[in-house]
Amino acid sequence: MKTKPLHQLFLAASFLLASCSSLIAQNSDSYDTYKGIEFKMAKVNEPVIPNYSVNIKDFGAVNGGDVLNTKAFADAIDAVSKKGGGKVIIPPGIWLTGPIILKSNIELHAQTGALIKFSTDKTLYPIIETSFEGLNTWRCISPIYGKNLENVAFTGNGVWDGSGEAWRQVKKSKLTDEQWKKFVSSGGVLNEKKDSWYPSEQYLKGAKGADQNIRHDLKTKEDFEAIHDFLRPVLVSIQNSKRVLFDGPVFQNSPAWNIHPLLIEDLIIRNITVRNPWFSQNGDGLDVESCKNVIIENSSFDVGDDAICIKSGKDKDGRDRGVACENIIVKNNIVYHGHGGVTVGSEMSGGVKNLHVSNCTFMGTDVGLRFKSTRGRGGVVENIFISDIFMTDIPSQAISFDLYYGGKSIAETLAEGGNTVSTKLVSVNEETPQFKNISIKNITIKGAQQAVFLQGLPEMNLENIEITNLIAKAQKGFSIIDANKIKITNASLDIEDKNAFEIYNVKNMSFKNIEFNASSSKAVTIDGEASANIDLSGSKTADFSKNTTVGKTVAKGAVKF
Repeated sequence: MKTKPLHQLFLAASFLLASCSSLIAQNSDSYDTYKGIEFKMAKVNEPVIPNYSVNIKDFGAVNGGDVLNTKAFADAIDAVSKKGGGKVIIPPGIWLTGPIILKSNIELHAQTGALIKFSTDKTLYPIIETSFEGLNTWRCISPIYGKNLENVAFTGNGVWDGSGEAWRQVKKSKLTDEQWKKFVSSGGVLNEKKDSWYPSEQYLKGAKGADQNIRHDLKTKEDFEAIHDFLRPVLVSIQNSKRVLFDGPVFQNSPAWNIHPLLIEDLIIRNITVRNPWFSQNGDGLDVESCKNVIIENSSFDVGDDAICIKSGKDKDGRDRGVACENIIVKNNIVYHGHGGVTVGSEMSGGVKNLHVSNCTFMGTDVGLRFKSTRGRGGVVENIFISDIFMTDIPSQAISFDLYYGGKSIAETLAEGGNTVSTKLVSVNEETPQFKNISIKNITIKGAQQAVFLQGLPEMNLENIEITNLIAKAQKGFSIIDANKIKITNASLDIEDKNAFEIYNVKNMSFKNIEFNASSSKAVTIDGEASANIDLSGSKTADFSKNTTVGKTVAKGAVKF
């Protein structure tokens, strides 16, 4: 066997080493793409769309909102798809259509002045097997639907309107008298109390046996067909796909959620406007579910439920899927109305990890930062980094962690007497949700019913939560219940109530440099036999030793001043 000269071996080894170093450097660069992000995240890939385009008018589309253009949209998409992909242009005009079925390598470009209005004829929307509210079920097909795709984009500044008013139940209490009269006179039916309007008898029939919009008792497709009208779809449903982009358009007036990306890898959402009437039932803005590598930026939301939602399936269906929502950047967004500005859960059974939220403004949202789950979900929410959040006029809790979520908004919960507090322990198993390793810093709250509400479970405490640099003006201060390793640093509180901090069954907690205006001996109350290792450091204006009441159930020496 002939061996190579030593210098050739040296050159080969040097080349191999250089190649490996170059590969390592390339991988390292890919993780440095997003400066200031607290976790490693590769560059999110945009869809690649071929340079070919058609106009829906070339396929017989008729402007005016009276002629159904479903076939024109389908033919345009087919024509582009046969060429290997490209852009479908929707010009200025009012374009009535039924469902649009997406294909790979397609960009739907709605030009400024284009209004795509989806038909209110429910027979155009057949029911399909899908996922809704984290569960496997049957629903009407979405007005915009795609599955198992690659390279999909929505661009332009046009408007996509889901005609949700024909689908949704409406509560009288949420409407003006004129709005209520308009709904009643349009047809539909009222419930027995005459305080809710339903689009049809079929919808009312479906609603009567529903658990949060899902009929668990129905099994076959025929069963669901009998309540077809009740199975209102989300406006945009894209599932099990790669490289999806939303950039520019308005998405509004959905029958249910507006945009629902499910099982997407490489998802970019930027420069969009999402709107639903504030009274719309389940009128979420954006529900990102079990997706990986996501950017949500420079967008605005004004909706009837949670605005920007991070999810991963519900209960057993979510755990069986077992796909976390991970590597998500949410920045530079505005929420004008909604039940939550940025929300995690309550469908989080597959887990949520590596979430960065920064430089967002919430104005009048029911809650600002909303984390919710309940026993039975399972799943782990971890590695959450939130900074530079600005909130005004929050009618309930500005920052809320609720592990007893029961399906109602916090405003509704407070109206019924407040959050559940339970000392009952249950066994920890796969159904036990867990929230841990969460950093919240640089938060400004200008008006809220309560600044911060942190509530874990007795058997699974909230764990390792840090709140730093908080300025809050609110009626109530902090409630901290069933939590471990809580650190509050640099907080300035302007609180109306005499009690600024309510602490129950909390261990390994520290306060440092906390200022508040409550001066009574019960400004801080600590109770619960599980409370332990609580360190309350002083500040320039607060002497915790004079403003704290420790309950009799708290062990001696558990609180240090």
